[in-house]
Amino acid sequence: MTTPKRIPHVLILGTGIAGLSAAIKFAGGGVRVTVVAKSDAAEGATRWAQGGIATVWSKDDSIEEHKRDTFVAGADLCRESVVDLCVREGPERVKELIDLGVEFTRSERMSEMAADGSTLPVDPAEAFDLHREGGHGQRRILHAADLTGWAIEKALLAQAALNPLISILEDHCAIDLITEAKIAAIGSAPGAGRCLGAYVLNVRSGHVETLGADLTVLATGGAGKVYLYTSNPDTATGDGIAMAYRAGAKVANLEFIQFHPTCLFHPTARTFLITEALRGEGAILRNLAGDPFMDRQHELGSLAPRDIVARGIDLEMKRTGDKHVLLDCSPIPAEKLKSHFPNIYETCLGFGIDITQGPIPVVPAAHYTCGGVVVDERGLTDIEGLYAVGEVSCTGLHGANRLASNSLLEAVVYAHRVYVDGMSAIDRLWKSFAASEEDEQALPAPLPEWSVGGAVELEEQIDIAATWHEIRSIMWNYVGIVRSNHRLVRARRRLEILKEEINGYYWSHFLTRDLIELRNLVEVADLIVRCAQLRQESRGLHYTVDYPERDDVHFRRDTMI
Repeated sequence: MTTPKRIPHVLILGTGIAGLSAAIKFAGGGVRVTVVAKSDAAEGATRWAQGGIATVWSKDDSIEEHKRDTFVAGADLCRESVVDLCVREGPERVKELIDLGVEFTRSERMSEMAADGSTLPVDPAEAFDLHREGGHGQRRILHAADLTGWAIEKALLAQAALNPLISILEDHCAIDLITEAKIAAIGSAPGAGRCLGAYVLNVRSGHVETLGADLTVLATGGAGKVYLYTSNPDTATGDGIAMAYRAGAKVANLEFIQFHPTCLFHPTARTFLITEALRGEGAILRNLAGDPFMDRQHELGSLAPRDIVARGIDLEMKRTGDKHVLLDCSPIPAEKLKSHFPNIYETCLGFGIDITQGPIPVVPAAHYTCGGVVVDERGLTDIEGLYAVGEVSCTGLHGANRLASNSLLEAVVYAHRVYVDGMSAIDRLWKSFAASEEDEQALPAPLPEWSVGGAVELEEQIDIAATWHEIRSIMWNYVGIVRSNHRLVRARRRLEILKEEINGYYWSHFLTRDLIELRNLVEVADLIVRCAQLRQESRGLHYTVDYPERDDVHFRRDTMI
């Protein structure tokens, strides 16, 4: 009797647009895929994306214009080849999303034709409604009303459910990557460098599972929860960045944290984002006295790039002492507000704010991590067998500041590139095993199981909750929109003390999701501060009062750790 043929296996950590896109492609290529979700499979940053996905779609737009807008927003720190490939490959990847069932909002002409049953052909460039957002010179944002992320997430989850090669493990929290170097360090098989999988906590059972894989893909999202005020979901604790760094991968540009200019300011609202597409349609930022203050900050006024708008709001709040500013939607017709932004309209109405009758109170909040795990144009990190895609990665597309709606674009473009290179890597790997299915020596040895050592049950969660709050407060107060040398030094000193305390908790107690996230949170906070200290200039999202000017001679480069 022959041994059943082993199927190649890819482990993907994360169930957003990046992770699910890669999973669907790998499974389509005959590869078995395990996708790990820290909580519910749909609970991640993708589902909350309101604006949309940027790509050249209209005849009035061009590849060169999209590239130029990306370079301008990125403050001359974007990698030219990466910008070119993302912008050029974008339309094809967006078409794939449409084929997978993503229902982007149709143009008025398409809607009218659908209503009267017309089947006349429509130019694809005219098929969908296109938004314009800050920093974009043209309308190029495909959207699904103001719930684009959920439309994409829903379609991808439905496709993943149809493929028997894809398994999604919900309520599983990745702990650390397993590498050959790590195994060698604990006295097992020799070797160095290759990623072999990950240790993952089953949150429901408390058991740590050993998940081996031929390739591992980090699609864990960003680190917005490192800040006190953020638009991000609770899952955004920088897990992939921290795990990759601990495994030996390079990280870069973590000083560039994008603060979204407009999150709803309300005592009972929690991290609700107000899309900048509203400003693209004509909404104006005003202070509480009614003055359109952004006109003093930039020639584009309320449509300036996000870093400038966030800093402008921060400066205005400090100047006036007000706790928020106002987004005046009155230039947009009421019916358009209701039809194009139904989620924002209904949510604000639930908080007693009718955006057709009055302004929306807004404040900036941490939104997007522009730096991350360094990858090449294949999505490969400097650890063999480990890829990173989406917000966890640093591709070079965003530079010092992400152009609005380029993030979903980057995710689908790089998911495809990870798939293409990953399939080649799997082919090479399997050829190196052996030609015979029965040669057991040719296959990888079993990975060592997780050891709890002398760990004991954690009796109280109060220390974790208090430390979590302290880290986020430090980052908000000292490493926020405006920074200084003194603030960064103070933050680093306090984080080092907390890091030592957290490591004590971590090695002494049985693991919980909260403890794993806390360890990752303080690791990423420290990396952000270290990157910020290395960049002694102001560029894009990093603004420091000690070096207020841009220095292209010394700092037109990535900050690498």
